[in-house]
Amino acid sequence: MITAIRSGGQTGVDRGALDAATAVGVAVTGWCPSGGWAEDHPVAPGLLTTYPELRETPSAEPSQRTGWNVRDSDVTVILTSRDGPSPGTELTVGFARHWGRPYLVLDAGAWGVGGAATAVVDEVLPWLGRLGPGLEVNVAGPRASEWTGAYGAGHAFVAALLDAGDR
Repeated sequence: MITAIRSGGQTGVDRGALDAATAVGVAVTGWCPSGGWAEDHPVAPGLLTTYPELRETPSAEPSQRTGWNVRDSDVTVILTSRDGPSPGTELTVGFARHWGRPYLVLDAGAWGVGGAATAVVDEVLPWLGRLGPGLEVNVAGPRASEWTGAYGAGHAFVAALLDAGDR
């Protein structure tokens, strides 16, 4: 069902998603800001040393990365914390609407043990199934400085998604 996981490589949800896909051999891709900028890699080549599959946008402005990742994916799943949507979430939803791409916003902050797997099976897989096979899924959400559980949520979500999708 899923051919690739797309993300921008920022700390938090993005990295968790990329690492979970890489761990099981699913293709990863995505756009990152020029110079490979991320909050923990402010100097070029930045996060590209760890994630060479990502491509740089012409701009160092993160909003271009966000827009291009939505544009170039089949669907976008946005994870949020218990604090609710962040400005980045609103930006991602806006790009999904602009590009006419399906999107789903999930409250990952409410997940307990096994919650990512439950959300995937109950909510995400049926939704993806209606969209068809061979999907490139863009996974987005808060960076680590905005939510300390962001990396874990992104990793757990993608691991559960890819595991459930193989059944």
